[in-house]
Amino acid sequence: MNEWRKATRIGVIGGRTADNKTLEAAKQVGELIARAGAVLVCGGLGGVMAAAASGARKAGGLTVGILPGNEPGEANIHIDVPIATGLGYTRNSLVAMNSDALIAINGGYGTLSEIAYGNIYDKPVIGLGTWNIDGVIVAGSPDKAVELALQAVKGAGKSGPLSRD
Repeated sequence: MNEWRKATRIGVIGGRTADNKTLEAAKQVGELIARAGAVLVCGGLGGVMAAAASGARKAGGLTVGILPGNEPGEANIHIDVPIATGLGYTRNSLVAMNSDALIAINGGYGTLSEIAYGNIYDKPVIGLGTWNIDGVIVAGSPDKAVELALQAVKGAGKSGPLSRD
C-alpha cells in the first residue's frame, strides 16, 4: 500500500455529537474524499469523525484517527490507522498538521481550535455549516467542500490525490 504514502490527506473536523443532517453531510464528505483517492484524517472518535470515516471506508478509502487518549482501541470502528497520542485536545494540532487541507463540519470549540491550527499551519480550511470566521472558505454542500479542498491542495503545489512527486 505504498501508494498511500504520497496521497493527499484531507482532515475532517467536527463535533463528537451532531444531528442527523450533519452526520449525513459528514458521511458524504468521507465518501467523496475516498473516491478522489485521498486519505481521510480525523480525531478518530464519534459524531462527525465517525460519520466521515464510515463514508470513506464504504468507498474503499483509508482512514487515520489521531486520538486524544492513550488507547488505540478508543477509535471508532471505521478507523484503519488509530494513533493514540495521550494529548487530549492538544491532539487537534496534530490533526491539522497531518492534513493537506481541512473540512470543518459544524462543531464547537474543539473544532474551532482545529480551524485555528489549520490557519496557523497555513492549511486551507473549508467550512460546511461551521464557524463563520476569517480563514474559513465557505462551502454550501459536501460536494463543493471536497472540491474546494482538493483544488486548494493542488493549488498549493501537490499535483493530485495520488501524486508521486
